[in-house]
Amino acid sequence: MSEDAGVKRWTQIFKAFGNPNRVLIVKMLTKGKRMDVSSIAGKLDVSIKATSKHLIILSNLDVLNSLGRHNHVFYELNPRAPADIREAIKIFL
Repeated sequence: MSEDAGVKRWTQIFKAFGNPNRVLIVKMLTKGKRMDVSSIAGKLDVSIKATSKHLIILSNLDVLNSLGRHNHVFYELNPRAPADIREAIKIFL
């Protein structure tokens, strides 16, 4: 990875984790816990639409995995997250 690509990647990571709701989502999903969008939205006390946007951002960075079951999508931390994501999780949690 070039130096510019590395800087760009870390900028994306810090932007993602710079939002308190995204940090709370990651915190909620620690220790192998799985939650669906409505459960996460309820805990955050924000709309499902806003929660979905947060989940998309985290998923696009490989922070989260999603699994569809029984007409629901459940999210969990990606156990194979890239090293920079694992490092960011340590920093922000």
